[in-house]
Amino acid sequence: MPDPTRVAVLISGRGSNMRALIEEADGYDVVLVASNKPQAPGLDWARGRGLPTWTWDSKGVSREAFDQSLDMALEDHRVGTIALAGYMRLLSPAFIAKWRGRIVNIHPSLLPDYRGLDTHARILAAGERMTGCTVHVVTEELDAGRILASAQVPVEPGDTPASLEERVLAAEHRLYPTTLSRFVMAQAK
Repeated sequence: MPDPTRVAVLISGRGSNMRALIEEADGYDVVLVASNKPQAPGLDWARGRGLPTWTWDSKGVSREAFDQSLDMALEDHRVGTIALAGYMRLLSPAFIAKWRGRIVNIHPSLLPDYRGLDTHARILAAGERMTGCTVHVVTEELDAGRILASAQVPVEPGDTPASLEERVLAAEHRLYPTTLSRFVMAQAK
């Protein structure tokens, strides 16, 4: 059985949640940072700290072919748990099935509300007074897996999608590392 404390973090951009997961790691080790965007700034940050990275430009590549290559990299690094951190590519059903129960994600709303993209704009348009973030287990259904933890963030008068995103992201940086730690420790028992 793979060691759940060996974590791969998947990113597509700057990697701010990845940084929080690495800097606040407790009971797990990030052994690989992978991205579907070779120019993702988070890859440079990870490389600068001596972490192994893997990338392949996913543009024009089938989901199945990309995920098979990613899976080989994960196997090569003996990964036991995958943490999605701003990873903006849908995973194939076969990939999710193979890694079932070992992939977690953070979403910028209080799930099950506001699944998918453009979350902050939709929350503001709906007139919500409270939002937050949720860490959940990844399943084939988008943002629908078992909820591991959530944190609330109030919507303030005058909020824009950008200002709301900034405050929710700060909550994500606090919630994700502690939740991932509890998740991998429970898996390791």
